[in-house]
Amino acid sequence: MTRQDAPLPPCHGIIPARWASTRFPGKPLADINGRPMIWHVHARASQCTLLTNVTVATDDRRIAEAAAKYGIECIMTARDHESGTDRVKEAADAMGLSGDCIVINIQGDEPLLDPTMLYKLLEPFENNDIEATTLVYEIDEASAANPDRVKAVFGVDGNALYFSRSPIPHYRERTSQPVYYGHIGLYAFRKSTLDRFVSLPAGRLESIEKLEQLRLLENGIPLHVRVVDSGNIGVDRPEDLDAVLSVMERNSL
Repeated sequence: MTRQDAPLPPCHGIIPARWASTRFPGKPLADINGRPMIWHVHARASQCTLLTNVTVATDDRRIAEAAAKYGIECIMTARDHESGTDRVKEAADAMGLSGDCIVINIQGDEPLLDPTMLYKLLEPFENNDIEATTLVYEIDEASAANPDRVKAVFGVDGNALYFSRSPIPHYRERTSQPVYYGHIGLYAFRKSTLDRFVSLPAGRLESIEKLEQLRLLENGIPLHVRVVDSGNIGVDRPEDLDAVLSVMERNSL
C-alpha cells in the first residue's frame, strides 16, 4: 500500500439547513409527499454506505424538532454563518471529528439527491494527496450562458482550474461543438482542509464571482473534480417543488 493508495478514513455527511432563506423561508420544512424536505435529503444521503452518519446542522429549533421527530441526528449552530460551509465546519467541530476524517457538505435543498454522487465524491480520497472534491456534469450552450449556472474548467490531473458565472472556456474559433461543464454544489473535504478553508478570508475572485469555492483555488488548495452524468434538481423557490413532485411521481420515489 502506498501513500497514494489507502483505505478511506471515516466519512461523515453534514446537511446545513437554515430557516431564513430570502426566496423561500422555512425551506427545509417544505412539505413533499407528507414529509419535510430535509427528511428526503437525509434519507437519500443515508443510502451511501460509505458514510458513517448523516447529520443535520441548523440554526432553528423548528428544524431541529422536525429532525428529532424523524430520528435524524441534528446539531444546533450559530445563526450568523455567512455560508453553509461555515455551518458544516461548526457541526464537524461539535462532533469532535479528527483532521483526517472526510466531511461532505450536502445541500439541504436537493430532495432528489442521487446517492451515487456521494460515492463519486468520496472515491478519490483513497489517494492521500486529495484534499477536497466536487462534481461537474456536461451542460448545453444555452445553460452555459446562464450566470446562475456555475461553470467549471479543470486540468488533465482532474483538479479545478477555475469556476465562473461566465461561459468558460471561451471558444474563439468555432471549429467544434462547444463543451461546457456545470458545477454541482456538493463538496467533500478532509476535516483539516475544511478547517483551513473556513479560516481564510474571502478572496478577490471569490468576492467578484460570489463563488466561495474560488477561495480554495486562490490559496493554492487543489479541488479535485469528478464528472457525473447529470445534475440534481434543486429547490430555490416554492414553485420548484412542482418539478420535484413530478419527478417523484414519474419514478415512483
